[in-house]
Amino acid sequence: MKRMIIIISIATVVILTFFFMSYATNRKTERQQYNLVKKENGFEIRFYPRAIMATVLSEKTGEERDANPNFRRLAGYIFGGNKRKQKIAMTAPVYMEQDSEKNKMSFVLPSSYKITDLPDPNDTTINIHYSDEGYFAVLSFGGFAGAAKIRAKELELKELLTKAGYSTTGSFKYLGYNAPWDIINRENDIIVMISYNDHQ
Repeated sequence: MKRMIIIISIATVVILTFFFMSYATNRKTERQQYNLVKKENGFEIRFYPRAIMATVLSEKTGEERDANPNFRRLAGYIFGGNKRKQKIAMTAPVYMEQDSEKNKMSFVLPSSYKITDLPDPNDTTINIHYSDEGYFAVLSFGGFAGAAKIRAKELELKELLTKAGYSTTGSFKYLGYNAPWDIINRENDIIVMISYNDHQ
């Protein structure tokens, strides 16, 4: 019995240590900036200024969003896989989107850089570019986000936008803010560009 109590106590300390380390890391990670424009019923309208992105595409292999290969390629770039062997800080969120043929992933690069400051990737399939500036509808949710849940949230946001009378431009995107090993306080967004000027 005493041994079991010791094991449980050690496990509790390890879990709490892991949680606080994860929480501290998330608080230090730079996040993409935006301006909150309006809160609607069930979603937000945000204005996102343009940001510098690193983006890769991969072939879709099934219904699941197989993000691992794209993540490894982008992580390789910021961890020194570039012409200067320069390390670049990780930011949040990570963008993912999917169509019938391709999986797409983008890292937002730190705001302290100009696009001309960034080293060229060793992987020539990585594209360094500016994101689209504009108004976006955003549906936020917690927990782990598998393909089925992401799809359900996309449909939910689409229905909310239809009811509110907003028209969309381009595809819906999933934004993830946490490392895969984060267990609690997970944050996720579904976003899509909208024609906001029609409602002003």
